[in-house]
Amino acid sequence: MKQSRGQVNSHTHAYSALAPLGMPAPAEKPDSFLEILERVWWRLDRALDEPSLAAAARLYAAEALLEGTTAIVDHHESPGFIEGSLDVLADAFQELGLRALLCYGATERNGGREEARRGLAECRRFLESNRRPLICGAVGLHAAFTVSDETLREAGELARELDAVVHLHVAEAPEDVEDAKRRGHAGPLDRLLAMDALPAGSILAHGVHLSAEEVERCAERRLWLVQNPRSNRANGVGYPRALGRSDRVALGTDGFPADMIDEAEMLILEAAAHGEDIDRAARRLAAGHQLVAERFGPSARPEVHLARGEISVNGRSVVSGGELVSGELEEIRARASEEAVRLFERMESL
Repeated sequence: MKQSRGQVNSHTHAYSALAPLGMPAPAEKPDSFLEILERVWWRLDRALDEPSLAAAARLYAAEALLEGTTAIVDHHESPGFIEGSLDVLADAFQELGLRALLCYGATERNGGREEARRGLAECRRFLESNRRPLICGAVGLHAAFTVSDETLREAGELARELDAVVHLHVAEAPEDVEDAKRRGHAGPLDRLLAMDALPAGSILAHGVHLSAEEVERCAERRLWLVQNPRSNRANGVGYPRALGRSDRVALGTDGFPADMIDEAEMLILEAAAHGEDIDRAARRLAAGHQLVAERFGPSARPEVHLARGEISVNGRSVVSGGELVSGELEEIRARASEEAVRLFERMESL
């Protein structure tokens, strides 16, 4: 029987898994990327609680495995439920058999520095306490434009102390670049490096508005960049043409379903439309395996995706005959539908 590795989703938001189940449109249509965040995604993450997050995590994991995705790099935020949130994600992923690198994206956009401290404390707590074989931790930041210099420094210090990496959004849209310039820096990468916030191996999602020189600096410092073609196209933020200057570029979905073949197909279409070498761009799908190997180490058993709908993760069968066997799919979907109703009701009140 033919064997191959399962796919890797190198940047996503599992908490968004309930969004396709009837999330209401904002009262006013967003006219910019920042308004999309403010009117949609930042309202969604503020409405999350423990039951809705658990339901979202189990749904995202189940559907990822059914698509042949066996590892994800998740970036989480739930400002109303910070402490313990990474355990909820980790328990769901471990239960169903999905390998995951987890962090909480510290931010100051709702509660200032105290909110950021709580986010970084959740990363510390998880990194120090997690013993789940399929799960690793990282230090998270939402994006540089939503935190102070002090928080950036603290994130870098924490990551180095615990031998971890930092995972955040960088230059996804012009707002991040403009904010860094207002603070006296050439751009967000320059600011992050000035604050010593990026240990080697750190993961920078998007990089749409990085220059070729900035991408080369990322490569020199052994930083990972993660392209998210479906999300970038949906949000109208542009195409990261400069990413071709680094070989340390992987592929993510930024909260879209973890169907990496769909993501790769969009990547090829977008690369062709923007004049990028298609073969070079296509290598980003496989690059996620190197990213995950750096965090989990060589001792982790590789995922095996077998032909005919058979998938094994770390020696455990999770999909057989094209059906999920590590959990009850109908129960997972029913619970997700129930929690989605409650989640969207809370969103409407925000």
